[in-house]
Amino acid sequence: MTAAIPIGFHELPETLEVWRNVSTADEWGGTSTERQEIGEVRAKVSQPAAAEQIEAQQAGSTMTMILHLRPDADVRRGDELKRADGDLLRVKYTIAPSEPVYLRADCELVQSEGDRP
Repeated sequence: MTAAIPIGFHELPETLEVWRNVSTADEWGGTSTERQEIGEVRAKVSQPAAAEQIEAQQAGSTMTMILHLRPDADVRRGDELKRADGDLLRVKYTIAPSEPVYLRADCELVQSEGDRP
């Protein structure tokens, strides 16, 4: 039986910034939460098909974009992944196959109003 080979960096053409809510204790016994950049990851971002984009727009819904990452990527539900073009991908959930060859993150595309049609 051959061991599974993890996805290679050459298969992950895009670099994304990882932003996460981080809680810290304050001096009064409470906590404060702040969104911080915690690093970068390499990913392959699959674009939704044109039909999926139109259907989502007509339904007033959001589009799901699928990312494939290295199996040890520090990406979690709720993280925001910032693309070079400024778009944000909010991680809805992550899935790892039975053999750790990649990490899949299903994300919601978040565009600021007025950025693009």
